[in-house]
Amino acid sequence: MASEKNVDLNSKESWALFKSLVAILLIGLCLWGGQWQYQRGVDRHERNTIVKERITKSAVSLDEISDLSNDPQTFEWRLVRSSGTFDQSEQILLRNRYYEGKYGFQVLTLFRTTTGEKFWVDRGWVQAGATALTKPTITPLPSGQVEIEGRIRLDSSLPQGAFFAISSGSQEIISKLNAQSRLETENYYIDLISGSIPQLTPAAPAKLPELSDGPHMAYALQWVFFAGLAGYGRILIRRSR
Repeated sequence: MASEKNVDLNSKESWALFKSLVAILLIGLCLWGGQWQYQRGVDRHERNTIVKERITKSAVSLDEISDLSNDPQTFEWRLVRSSGTFDQSEQILLRNRYYEGKYGFQVLTLFRTTTGEKFWVDRGWVQAGATALTKPTITPLPSGQVEIEGRIRLDSSLPQGAFFAISSGSQEIISKLNAQSRLETENYYIDLISGSIPQLTPAAPAKLPELSDGPHMAYALQWVFFAGLAGYGRILIRRSR
């Protein structure tokens, strides 16, 4: 009988130890989740602060930024001016873009500066055609030299791979043009805001990112609360015995 009682006692102690380990594991996971959400909140706040600071600065000439190609991230969102010509034979459409609930594309056109740089210019959103093979209505561009003003964006923020490309010889849209490597463009592109002639101003320009800090800090506190519940629940179970 004594042996059976010892076995039963050891079994209960082992079970209690197992539950304690589970509670510790849950607490650890909750605290890790809280730390993860907290860091995401910090990172997002820092990004928003940088974006807000840069978009309020006055526009500068693209030629004045000497290190742009080497370190474009330092200048992302800065407002810049540049002179050159658009190449309407090289245009791509970024699909799955919505504006006021309507499906459409972002129109990117190749731009060649007077000093020899080549980069994409996001000319804003256009509504899709009646079918996938119907060319959307896009504002034509002037053939001569123009001056544009827009925000610097990282080329890495463009989707990878092939895109819809607008054929200059027919009404079809073909999918074979790559924004990153096909034309050896710069490692940045420009979100167009305005230009030297009215038709360059997009009716629906590229949007700025949402500049709120989001719910990450609230989620971090929620995970800490869950950790406290796990610890308190383990204490209640132990007391109930």
